[in-house]
Amino acid sequence: MAIVFIDSCIVIDYIKGKEEINIQLNQIQMPCINFIVEMELMQGAGDKRELAKIRKELSAFDLLDFHNEIAKLSSHLLKNYFLSHNLQIADAIIAATSLVYNIPLFTHNKKDFRYIPNLELYKMPTLK
Repeated sequence: MAIVFIDSCIVIDYIKGKEEINIQLNQIQMPCINFIVEMELMQGAGDKRELAKIRKELSAFDLLDFHNEIAKLSSHLLKNYFLSHNLQIADAIIAATSLVYNIPLFTHNKKDFRYIPNLELYKMPTLK
């Protein structure tokens, strides 16, 4: 698979050095994040040293541009799924980014996204 959008939970596992995630990410030609994933991770830093480590680790990911089409789709998703599925703003932007770029989303939190039409969730290949 060439390009895959990587959710915050996967990046956290990568930063923690979880072997299975690192192996999976190495099989992806172009792992991408957006500004929301970047900000969620930076917000989780406990101090300057941890923030510097996070910023360094994020350099392993391509940063997808945010534009008006993503903003409009995020708003549409929030209007349709906030009340019924408790869709949060960050997840709406993540889903919209994946949909607009037409790339699968790699996340552990499939329940937060599986109801969104046409959103492809990345399936990890079986490791040998």
